[in-house]
This record gives sequence, structure tokens and C-alpha cells, in this order.
Amino acid sequence: MPPSVSTIPALHAQYATGATPAQVIAETYRRIGAADDPGIFISLVSEAEALAAARALGAFDPVVKPLWGVPFAIKDNIDVAGLPTTAACPDYAYRPTASAEAVARLVAAGAIPIGKTNLDQFATGLVGTRTPYPVPRNPFHATLLPGGSSSGSAVAVARGLVPFALGTDTAGSGRIPAGFNNIVGLKPTRGAVSTRGVVPACRTLDCVSVFAATVEDAAAVYRVMSGFDAADPYSRRLPPPAISTAPTGGWRIGVPDPAGLQFAGDMASEAAFRLSLRDLDAVGMQATAIDLRPLLEAGRLLYEGPWVAERHHAVGDFIARHPQAVDPVVRRIIGGAAKLTAVDVFAGLYRLAELRRVVEPMWQSVDCLVVPTFPQVRTIADVAADPIGVSAELGTYSTFVNLLDLCALTVPGRRREDGLPSSVTLIAPAGCDSSIAAAGAALQAQTAMPPKVAPVR
Repeated sequence: MPPSVSTIPALHAQYATGATPAQVIAETYRRIGAADDPGIFISLVSEAEALAAARALGAFDPVVKPLWGVPFAIKDNIDVAGLPTTAACPDYAYRPTASAEAVARLVAAGAIPIGKTNLDQFATGLVGTRTPYPVPRNPFHATLLPGGSSSGSAVAVARGLVPFALGTDTAGSGRIPAGFNNIVGLKPTRGAVSTRGVVPACRTLDCVSVFAATVEDAAAVYRVMSGFDAADPYSRRLPPPAISTAPTGGWRIGVPDPAGLQFAGDMASEAAFRLSLRDLDAVGMQATAIDLRPLLEAGRLLYEGPWVAERHHAVGDFIARHPQAVDPVVRRIIGGAAKLTAVDVFAGLYRLAELRRVVEPMWQSVDCLVVPTFPQVRTIADVAADPIGVSAELGTYSTFVNLLDLCALTVPGRRREDGLPSSVTLIAPAGCDSSIAAAGAALQAQTAMPPKVAPVR
């Protein structure tokens, strides 16, 4: 029987009993071919190169190399030496000579890069359809969005092609695709993972994120790739992540009060969220109603305020020179920054500072906030009819997180009554990544939902 590539512990257990990296690499490429989805990967490492990397690992040693022999995928706005970085825009492509710092740390820990995954162009959007390549197929239903911008990475994990994949997250791109694909999405504290070697979206907010089948795997990857990088001006010196447990007395969780709980009339999503709240209660999490309105106002600043100017700074000159190479919606969003002034920027910064001060007392009464990952399930047809409106709606519970310097973890929840996935996102102050990982692991264990969509066989 070919080796499984579902989780890191399962893969290491097979290595410990005689499986070889060569067998795992061969099985990984077989699964990619069998998936028959040309929208997942933009480029692949050749199988021969991946086998050479596997042979170079030496003897199995998961202590020295905690990701020994684990294949992984990388969103194509993150550099991997030898592969083109396109940001889903072929005319923008360049071929880096060095990998991004986050990728380099994973490779040093024994992980094996497999390929670069599809995305909303220039990581602009939460839908997964703003790409000149085929759209990755949602494994639950072909009409559903894969979620964006890290669409290919999420689908690769959901289909069982790799145990984990890297994404990026500015507005929710490491969380929304996780929710649509019934997997875990970890969005770390800003600056905890170096963004050196990542095509910027909003450089002051960007994070490298992790997709995995389990919270345990996502946390293990995060522990490897986190750490201060003096060459990244936005890297921060933070305590090293630890394996955390429930606080004495149990978790105190905040849940949106009725004014802040928005499902856009999707009763199935609302019912699934309430089932997840019952699971949280079952593992000893004590709920308190929270006024979400100041957080939602902060989130609206991301696209309605001046932060879109950061995207213009990153790729505006390229768009001006190659307008026909850029998705019209992406061009419209980024081009809108041209009218912003320095006064607009400072006004946005001042309002965000005021909202942060309003939100701060909340953390005295709760350890983490639990929200739906997005208000309702959306389809590809919905986006075709209203591309900007649907993306904005999907970010209702996600866009405020990086602006307010919070960390977040998306975890699969109870299934909707129609069998489609639902998920919740746990949010906490900067530096509390380990705590929400412990809470997320407890919730995932309580839910214990078998996958509805079988991985590629």
C-alpha cells in the first residue's frame, strides 16, 4: 500500500516503520496527477529534484529535523529558489535565486518543497477566482468558491496532496480558504514569521500563514518557521512559541452579540456556528457576549481606508506599465489608491488607534474571541455577479485582525445541514498564538468530524 501523506505524525510513523522519502515523493506526485485539477499548482518542482532533496536528508531524525521528509506546497507569492514567482500574473514573473526566509527554515527542518500554488492575483481578494489560471476546484462542490487569496494551497491540503501548505494573510487569505475547504488555517502574530521573500500586499500587515489538516500540524510548522529575522524590518522579537494547555479555570471566550453576528440570511451557516458554540461549551469554554462593532469598523478601514495604498506601492508601477496583464477587479482595487493623500493615511491611522483603544478592555474579560470564519457560503456565480461585494462580505470577520495586531486560527466546525463545511475562527492578542492553538485543538478533538470529501486515492 502506498504511504499516506495526510498528517505529519502519520507520515513520521510510516518512516519509523520503513517507508522511504522516495516512496512518499512518488506517491505525492501520483496524487497530484490523479487529482486532475490544473488550477491547484502554477508550477511544480520536478519529481527528480524532489527525490534528490529527499535523498539528501540523511537518516530519519525527527528530533533534529522535525519536518523530516514532509512534502509541502507554497503559495506563488512566496519565493522558492529555482521556481518562478508569478503572484498569479505571468507577465510579473521572476525567478528568485534564494527562497523566502520562512521556506528556508522549513527546508532546514527537513521539509521538501513540491510546488507553487494558485492565488487571487497579487493576493488581492478573498474569493480565489481572480487568476488567469484555472480556478482551483472546491472539493465539496464545483460551484463553490475555493476561497482566496490562498486558494491553491488550501485545496492542495484539503485534497490530501500535501500535509501542509503555506499561504499569506493580510485580510483573511489564510483563514477564508481554510473555512471553504474544511481544514485548519493558522494566521500568526504579525512579525512572528519573516515575510522576507514574499511579494508584498500590505507590507505593514502581511503574514505568512499555514494550512494543515490538524491544529497540531499547523502549530508544528509555525514553531519551525517563526523567529526573529534581522533582515526583515517588520520582524518582531517575540517569545518562542510553546505547546500550550488550557488556562486554570478554563478558557473565557467572547462571542459576537446579536448586533455583530451577521450571516446574510444564511440559516444553515448560523445553525452550524451555534453547534460549534455548544462544542466550545463542552470543552469548558465560558462564553461572554462581545460588542463586535468597533472591530468591524476597524476591518472596513482595510479597503475603505488608506491601506490599499500599500498595494499600489508594491505593484502600482507594474500595473501602469502592463494594465492588460492584470485582472480588471484587481486593477480597479489597487488603482483606487491613486486618489489617496497623506492626509487620508494619517486620518486612517488616527481612527485605527482610537478603535484599538476601544477594543483593548475586551481582552481583560476574555482569553479569545470566537467568530464565524465568514458569514455565508458563496459560489463562483455569486462572485461573477458581484466580485467586490462578495469578497468584502467574506472578510466581515477577518479584515480587522491584522489591523488590530491580533493572531487567529481557523478550525473546522460542525457541518451545515446541507453537508457543506462550516468553520470558526479563534482570535487573540499578539503573542497568544500558542494559547489559541491549544483551544483550537480542543475544539477540533471535540468536533471530531470525519472528512466528507475523501482525499485523492
